[in-house]
Amino acid sequence: MFTLKDLPAQVDPDLLALLVKAEPATIGHFRHEGFMDPDVRALLPDRRIAGTAVTIRFAGMDSTIVHYALSHIRPGDVLVMDRMGDRRHAACGGGVAFAAREAGAVGIIIDGPATDIAELREYGLPVWARGLSAVTGKRQYTHGEFCVPISCGGVTVHPGDAVLADENGVLVLPASEIEPAANRAIAMQLAEKKTLARVAAGEKIADINGTNQRIREVMEKAAG
Repeated sequence: MFTLKDLPAQVDPDLLALLVKAEPATIGHFRHEGFMDPDVRALLPDRRIAGTAVTIRFAGMDSTIVHYALSHIRPGDVLVMDRMGDRRHAACGGGVAFAAREAGAVGIIIDGPATDIAELREYGLPVWARGLSAVTGKRQYTHGEFCVPISCGGVTVHPGDAVLADENGVLVLPASEIEPAANRAIAMQLAEKKTLARVAAGEKIADINGTNQRIREVMEKAAG
């Protein structure tokens, strides 16, 4: 059976432009929820994307719903795939990546393997996956779900959520939480540059961030 829902509203492009300036690893300094399992890794280097989640779910080798999704995704979307535990069948290869790129998608996230790594590099669409497999999905027309809440990398993803991803990992968050998270992360990134400049000038990072002082206080308190 197929479950086919409507596409979600897209995240405001201005919010996505703000979000992509933030590094997932910086947000990871103060936020813990929404991060996918580290095994969902970037297959292409030096890429960071921010976009609107369009979700699909399917099991085993029947990849019919992937092709349906490719005919509906829009510029700025991220195709997020729940593979329902399948770790054998690749859900994205060169053809899927090429079609997604031509539709304007900014990336693909798979809770399972991809394939055709040379073509993925050639076409340049960023893909995150749990590795590579030579065994691919096939269109068998038995089942698939489009634009439903899914689980990907241990995280619940709703259609219309924001996705931020780079080589460090994948973060999913509601659009309403973009602005505070992104602004805090960007401020931290700017502050870190100043800290590194002080370290380069000879200061110790533990003096700058207060670690040495705090340890002294703890030791003094323990000594009575």
